[in-house]
Amino acid sequence: MSKADSYFDAFVIGSGPNGFSSAITLAEQGLKVKIIEAKDTIGGGTRTKEITSAGFLHDICSAVHPTAAGSPIFNKLPLAKHGLEWIQPEIGVAHPLDNGDAVIIEKSFENTLARLGKDAKGYKSLFQGFINSWDKLSSDVFSNLRIPSHPLTMARFGWYGMFSAKIIADSFFKNERTKAYFAGLAAHSIIPLEKAFTASFGLILGTSVHTVGWPIAKGGSQSITNALQAHFLSLGGEVELNRPITSIHELPEGKPILFDLTPHQIVDIVEDKLPSSTKKKLGDYVYGPGAFKVDFALSEPVPWVNEECKKAGTLHLGGTFNELAKAEREVWNAIHPDNPYVLIAQPTASDPSRAPEGKHVLWSYCHVPNGSKTDMKEAIIKQIERYAPGFRDTIIESHSMSATQFQKYNPNYIGGDINGGAQTLSQLFGRPLLKWDPYDLPVENLYICSSSTPPGGGVHGMSGFYAAKSVLRKEYGIKTTL
Repeated sequence: MSKADSYFDAFVIGSGPNGFSSAITLAEQGLKVKIIEAKDTIGGGTRTKEITSAGFLHDICSAVHPTAAGSPIFNKLPLAKHGLEWIQPEIGVAHPLDNGDAVIIEKSFENTLARLGKDAKGYKSLFQGFINSWDKLSSDVFSNLRIPSHPLTMARFGWYGMFSAKIIADSFFKNERTKAYFAGLAAHSIIPLEKAFTASFGLILGTSVHTVGWPIAKGGSQSITNALQAHFLSLGGEVELNRPITSIHELPEGKPILFDLTPHQIVDIVEDKLPSSTKKKLGDYVYGPGAFKVDFALSEPVPWVNEECKKAGTLHLGGTFNELAKAEREVWNAIHPDNPYVLIAQPTASDPSRAPEGKHVLWSYCHVPNGSKTDMKEAIIKQIERYAPGFRDTIIESHSMSATQFQKYNPNYIGGDINGGAQTLSQLFGRPLLKWDPYDLPVENLYICSSSTPPGGGVHGMSGFYAAKSVLRKEYGIKTTL
């Protein structure tokens, strides 16, 4: 135990967005807080590095940030003062299809409706109510387990959201192209699209396109982390790097400790203090499929057949609803799909500072079975070539990470799971323990603040905020709100 640790009132293990939001929330109440990070850089899933050629800045994990732009806690903090600048791509989301067709979704709802033809009516019926009530909806969706502040809005969202993505797509859309777009949204859940509640992911992400947008952080995702750290330091906080915590006994007793870690890691660190029943429940926590990622340094923009795709910040590849559903079903069943659902981000389409003049970076990944070591680079390139013939000729250099390499890079990504646990029905509402306050572990002074708690995966910091709120209420009798 470091003697310097005795100076602090509370500790946060892990420097991801949730770790920082919890530490900031505590520091705002006058507590002296230390963040302890095992790696030599801060950020967790929000880091940016040169991993191909010099001058090409690649986001290692997250790249496009609708949940960060819509986060109640991030919007409360003075992150712009500390250098965070959001850039809205000209086209929010594109879903290329064969024969040069593509579903193009703009931030402007009216412009998007004008593009959808006979599906405009169904699209408007599905999304307009959620768009109009976004402030109310987001405050409850980005929340913990509680009675909704806006029950009527949440009742409508809950009614549609509880269905599968397939049922909602078939109910509201006539064109296969619009159904394919909704599949691309819902597939962010990394759950088979026939399963209940997959529609909820499509609804939130689809609504966010037309409200907060799908922006990127200027300079890369590291800018989010850097802004969070700058604000935390301004509040008197401290960050210690290169210090992996392997046992709870390495920290002072009797002081709150918040884990920006997943359940299996916490079991290893706290093992001798956990009740056997809790130890078993956390040990049984289920992790979802993993990700295989390829970053490309390019000599020129991707030669998409559909010209408007060149302006998109995000693209979903994989074809029709049925094709995407098949790929996600195969992954869930531990099969590597021949034609995977591929997510693409084109940062330099909106932020040319991310690469040398005239050059570009491309961010891509697909879903794979948990713990996969399989190289999916060729499958990803083939899927891009399907909609952008000649893409191979633009590649200067690439860098790949398998699911197991993802875990090596970030121990929170167990088996390559980037969401902190499978987003199944039981783990949506009982994450990681089924209790009213899931952040408070049944050990005195110990809390969990990671994406393994509500509201789950994504760069939004809300899990960290609610964990800190639990600490303040239980340890200090302080009630805090956004």
